[in-house]
Amino acid sequence: MKVTVRESGGSLSIYIPKKDLELKVVATDPNHTFGGTLELQGGMKLYVEPLLQMPQLPLTLEARKL
Repeated sequence: MKVTVRESGGSLSIYIPKKDLELKVVATDPNHTFGGTLELQGGMKLYVEPLLQMPQLPLTLEARKL
């Protein structure tokens, strides 16, 4: 599914247009890179291909629900 990653107030949030839902990212694994497993507010988990550097945000990319 396509998602948009945004930064607001020093924290990341994920917008899922298919569900018209925006949730805060509460945990990442691994936490030293961008991507991997993202745990969202409410317990939903998404997997995003890891990137070596923090990209310029906002960024639309492909994610898989875990």
